[in-house]
Amino acid sequence: MGATQKIGQMIQQRRDHLRITQRQLADMADIGINTLYKIETGQANPTLHSLQKITDILGMEITLQIKNVSSE
Repeated sequence: MGATQKIGQMIQQRRDHLRITQRQLADMADIGINTLYKIETGQANPTLHSLQKITDILGMEITLQIKNVSSE
């Protein structure tokens, strides 16, 4: 599973857990419902700004980590 699909899946799961509809979340985040649908299904490459708005509403946090790469 690619990164955009994983992000979309996490957003959809959190939205479902909070019992927020796609329409409600799209309205709160000021994005189109089609855009949100595409983000949740991994069909879109959302901007960081859009992701920040969505995750703030859902009580989520975006973090970056350095990969653990072993040198064998």
